[in-house]
Amino acid sequence: MREFQPGQTAVRRDVFRRKVWSAHALRVVEDTAEALVLGCRPGAESLAPTTWIESLLTGDETARLRALANLADGNWQLGHWTWRDTSHLQWVPPDSWFSVNAFFDAAGEGRLTYWYVNFQHPMRRTPLGFDTFDLLLDLVVAPDLSRWDWKDEDEYAHGRRLGVVSEADHRAVEKAREEAVAMIQGAVGPFAAERGLGTWRYEPHWPDPQLPTGVLDLV
Repeated sequence: MREFQPGQTAVRRDVFRRKVWSAHALRVVEDTAEALVLGCRPGAESLAPTTWIESLLTGDETARLRALANLADGNWQLGHWTWRDTSHLQWVPPDSWFSVNAFFDAAGEGRLTYWYVNFQHPMRRTPLGFDTFDLLLDLVVAPDLSRWDWKDEDEYAHGRRLGVVSEADHRAVEKAREEAVAMIQGAVGPFAAERGLGTWRYEPHWPDPQLPTGVLDLV
């Protein structure tokens, strides 16, 4: 499968039952055997469910619940969304059930505000980038790794009841939880200070990532 070069666009797609749930244009930072590393800043183009966009714009939690119900039913519509407010870096290793994201303040000095572990299906490389599926559970980690808090556990449990998260998914996530916490406690992998991901800056000459044509076509 294609190896991406720094500066190229790669698209992360979340795919559920052979249908695109979301698509995000990202800029490749590096592509190695360890991980595909991608950057995003305000202005990056994406497609997302309209109910999810509604919840972001209004803060209406009922819209978020409708988005999950629509996902379970396979009945959703996609709308255009432009990333805003933060820059972030995604560290996506092969065969892993989670990715690690570093979020930065897009204004001022661009400091690291928090780490974010996103539990998801192992990535499947595509000509456009990679496909995965967000499994609803997240872990928010302090910049200095001094504490971490589980996020969206209620949504994860509801996703299990709806069949969005299968029992096989759940077993994999339980193991991945332990792996992620061990990484944090050991300050290894993407969390290692010498790795430098916590001080990353988006290259100023890189344009905002845009979605390519055919982004909804699955192979």
